[in-house]
Amino acid sequence: MDFKGKVAAITGGAGGIGAALARALHARGAKVAACDLDGAAAEKTGAACGGFGMAADVSNEADVARFINAVERRLGPIDLYFSNAGVGFSDGPLWGAADAPNRVWETQWAVNVMASVYAARLVAPKMAARGAGAFVITASAAGVLHQIGDTAYSATKSAAVALAEGLAIAYGDAGVQVHCLCPQYVRTGMTKDLAAEMTGVDGMISAEEAAETTLKALEDNRFLILTHAVTGEHFMRKAGDRDRWLKGMRGLRAMLVEKLGRPF
Repeated sequence: MDFKGKVAAITGGAGGIGAALARALHARGAKVAACDLDGAAAEKTGAACGGFGMAADVSNEADVARFINAVERRLGPIDLYFSNAGVGFSDGPLWGAADAPNRVWETQWAVNVMASVYAARLVAPKMAARGAGAFVITASAAGVLHQIGDTAYSATKSAAVALAEGLAIAYGDAGVQVHCLCPQYVRTGMTKDLAAEMTGVDGMISAEEAAETTLKALEDNRFLILTHAVTGEHFMRKAGDRDRWLKGMRGLRAMLVEKLGRPF
């Protein structure tokens, strides 16, 4: 895929992977629009990357539509849509499997799943009509594995993976590339407060590394984007023997409970 001259729309573009994607795309000649709850930071990202930025709450369907309409009006048809905004375990305490309050489940469902649904309804059919485009959902390694201490995050990110699969099945033959980004720990605002005992197991990478891996996957038209090679190894073990994998995860949880000094 040649990114030169393409119009890219990125949610969650104020920082982290979203901002890194914006910079990487701009370096390849794309025009980038970014949105985020932090509108000032999103505007800074977009203005530096050949486009614009704006405030938007992607859990609100009208806000998603407003962002997409602004991109089409100001920059042109969207060639690349990155449904990247997410919310999860950094935004509160670690919870037991079903202990998180309803507000946590509802917020994560709205941001991690429905925001992509809203965007896909508006963007994917237009891409299919043109016979080209890419729609990228940022899920998480938790979507194919599990994030100990945040079942709501794992469940909604698993749903995001399934949504991406459904879009790929529905639109792949119409020339639309669909991709599912499943990063493990990346140095962003979402991971900054996590204990080293948790993030150190498989290591942390930079947002820039995650962005480069993502764009390479778009060039190769590869659906599943893994920022850590070990994610695929873990997933194969999980698929091959679920009982053994669950036993191993219980062991990992016990180790974390002991090191962190609190149950979850």
